Amino acid sequence: MEQIPGARLLDWIEQGSAADISMDGDPGAIKAALSQLDGVDFALWPGERTPARLLVADMDSTMIGQECIDELADYAGFKDRVAAITERAMQGELDFAHALAERVALLEGLDASVIQQCLAERIRPNPGASTLVRTMRARGAETILVSGGFTAFVAPIAAQIGFDRFEANVLGVHDDKLTGLTEGQIVDSRRKHDVLVEARDRLGLPSAATMAIGDGANDISMVEAAGLGIAFRAKPALAAVADARLDHHGLDALLWMQGIPRSEWVED
Repeated sequence: MEQIPGARLLDWIEQGSAADISMDGDPGAIKAALSQLDGVDFALWPGERTPARLLVADMDSTMIGQECIDELADYAGFKDRVAAITERAMQGELDFAHALAERVALLEGLDASVIQQCLAERIRPNPGASTLVRTMRARGAETILVSGGFTAFVAPIAAQIGFDRFEANVLGVHDDKLTGLTEGQIVDSRRKHDVLVEARDRLGLPSAATMAIGDGANDISMVEAAGLGIAFRAKPALAAVADARLDHHGLDALLWMQGIPRSEWVED
């Protein structure tokens, strides 16, 4: 505690690993100070902690360690080009819908079976993803995976990790080839926000009982709308507005942030 001026230990959530502390001062200054501590992740609660009954999570570079469209583009020979666009979109430098259309167009003609190959060879959940989701569901929370990626990837990942449901974009396919287009509504920043708000209202929850986690600029709206908004290994634009930072630990550390000790986690 001596590393955090004005901090007072309230209780240990996990002895030596996770603690509740009290701090007075400007939230922005507190976040800045905590961000400088080596190996420390944190969540700022303005008042009493509220048990989360809704989790809305981004997928690419959050629940999984990869950007699916970048990996898929590698099979078409365009990974570097697509990854550069993805990075700029996640930094908030490009309009998401336009960036998505530009990247998907480069996939035209790719055999649709490559999606399953890409899933098997390259896509992996981040550490702690399943423990986080399954523990929250066991405690009565609804969990939603919402992604600017594609249902062909999101559906199996959602099932693997244990989400209640998912929402994502649909890749166009004709004669077993990708058309270079998406079909239906685009899941962008606004849609992610709306998924959270619609689920919150349907469940009759106060905002304080909702959580959202993501990594890029297109997650800002949903993270700001949540009672606790979490930045996971995030781009600066998102990290600046989030209530919590998860830069060092696995996703299951979000359970500590809710005051849940490891003895109550549902682990594989």
